[in-house]
Amino acid sequence: MSVLCKPAAKSPIGGLPMRMKVLYITTPRRTGDWLAEAFATDSASRIFLKEVVGEAEGLARLRDEIFDAVLLSHEPGELDALDLVEGLRAGGNEEPMIILGRQPPQQIDALCYEVGADDYCCVAETTVRGLLWKFARAIQQLQLKRENRRLVQAERQRLQQEHREAERLLDQQRALITDLRVLSEGGTTPGSREPASVEGCLALSATTGDDSPLNLPTPLIAHYRELLRTYVIMGMGNLAKEMAELAELLAMSGVSAQRALQLHVLVLEELVQGLGTRSARHVMNRADLLVLEMMGHLADGYRLRYFERRDPPRQMQLPGFESSHAA
Repeated sequence: MSVLCKPAAKSPIGGLPMRMKVLYITTPRRTGDWLAEAFATDSASRIFLKEVVGEAEGLARLRDEIFDAVLLSHEPGELDALDLVEGLRAGGNEEPMIILGRQPPQQIDALCYEVGADDYCCVAETTVRGLLWKFARAIQQLQLKRENRRLVQAERQRLQQEHREAERLLDQQRALITDLRVLSEGGTTPGSREPASVEGCLALSATTGDDSPLNLPTPLIAHYRELLRTYVIMGMGNLAKEMAELAELLAMSGVSAQRALQLHVLVLEELVQGLGTRSARHVMNRADLLVLEMMGHLADGYRLRYFERRDPPRQMQLPGFESSHAA
């Protein structure tokens, strides 16, 4: 191995580590004294080299100690580094592994990558600084893999938490539906004079069958399903006309707030279940705005009909005609 003696400047972020603990697995004929001397000539990084002879001693060291990287000497007939790396990877070892041999890279580097090694170095062609950078890149790649796994796990947990929260909100909305029905029947749960609680409404919903299919036209349910999906994508304000028309239709049909909310929960539950592993927070937030807007339009529709029934429109007489009409 050729030696690059020029001292290194301070390493930038993502550069060479200040120190590395390296395990060198070799054979009795090729000890690591020369390698330790070569590392000592380059001050870019401090290398703590631990040398072991043979596969068994190397496996024992990896089991008992933690290393930043592993360097394996490939000596066919004495130590097959390819088989050793493949076995270590199969056993779950994640340490960066670099194979050091005498063959030209074009003859063996592809085989090294196939068994799981991070890189291959030819003794006659690699400098000390080049080997240090191979160590550094392999260590950074391992850190990125571990960070990626951590982020994937955190994202999976976040999505699971969002779906649990969505189910909890749907349960609360089902309890609200039952509570509205109980209030319309007299304000107390059957057999009790106390106001209905959320837990009581949930229990009552489970025993009275509030999850039965809605007694509403199938086209209306399909229309609301498409409206909710569009609302989730487009947001509030873009479907004001459609929302007003739907509320007018519900009011003309005499659909109560309880049944309208039940329609909303039924369609929303189908939509959340269809999300799979995708986020449910955005859907739940938009759905809450949709049902709030729908209930507002529905309340206005019933308010107008109430005043029309209480004060029906009548023909107003022109000024000066009242007395003649009375005569």
